[in-house]
Amino acid sequence: MKTTRTDLKAATGLAALVAALAGGVANAQSFPTKPVRLIVPYAAGGAVDAMARAFGQKLGDIWGQTVIVENRAGAGGNIGSDVVAKSAPDAYTLLINTSGQAVAPALYKKLTYDAVRDLAPIAGTVASALIMVTPLESSARTVKDFIALAKAQPGKLNYGSTGIGSGPHLSQEMFKSMAGIDIVHVPYKGDAPLFPALFTNEVQLAVVPSQTALAHIRGGKLRVLAVTNEKRSSALPDVPTVAESGLPGYEFGGWTALFARGGTSRDIIRKISADTTKMLAAPEVSVFYPRWGVELFNLSTEEMTARYLSDIEKFTKVIREANIPQVD
Repeated sequence: MKTTRTDLKAATGLAALVAALAGGVANAQSFPTKPVRLIVPYAAGGAVDAMARAFGQKLGDIWGQTVIVENRAGAGGNIGSDVVAKSAPDAYTLLINTSGQAVAPALYKKLTYDAVRDLAPIAGTVASALIMVTPLESSARTVKDFIALAKAQPGKLNYGSTGIGSGPHLSQEMFKSMAGIDIVHVPYKGDAPLFPALFTNEVQLAVVPSQTALAHIRGGKLRVLAVTNEKRSSALPDVPTVAESGLPGYEFGGWTALFARGGTSRDIIRKISADTTKMLAAPEVSVFYPRWGVELFNLSTEEMTARYLSDIEKFTKVIREANIPQVD
């Protein structure tokens, strides 16, 4: 059979493509060849910072490279996210962030980066349970009780949150909408001032992270009604979900995930995802889960991407329907 110039050109092109693909896989398998920065978009000493240091230590062991944890706090986490969004697309600068990353596109008037185009989800890591609580003096013992109480006194009951646009705020706006109740939002500057407001019945409801709430619940200072997640929390196995408590379809859970710069090689992202699975299963990491009050949330790249995009859509809808003002 006679070989034409076109055949030779096609064969050469195919060989080049195969070589490029093989090279990409080889580069991914050798990643990383130098230290990796892990950006925490919050102050040192917080929950995400603690996770980053435990995760970074083990990933460093797996990779044989140093993982440098760098705190870049400010603007609700957006300063740290911007650092990664504007880094080189080589995965040597990674981001660890919460589900607040999916809130940002709807909450902030103008981000300095595109939350979908400039950030690529790598893997889910852990999920935190959010717990719906009331003061001890409340007559509500269940979610159904609270809904009935609120319907009997429209606009008379308050609910507290750790700030406008926070996960606890959005979770309660979803609750208001789905339950058809009118309760008034009272934002606080974090957990520290919110808990005293609950103890004194200044607010009659709040959704709080398990990490900060468990001590108060076990100390008999608060009454727990339900967890907002899809499944019950291992820390409170006897406490029902909101959906189980009379509001079918309700689910609001917080997660923490790893992100790379958008445009990073998919082979490298998948390698980091696979290494993250090993890291999360390591005894020296999993021992922290009960202490942190979190559950394993090891989602693959594809699963985490789907969850991220779905949550952006969900939070955008909640913010729009609740008329939550955007932040400058």
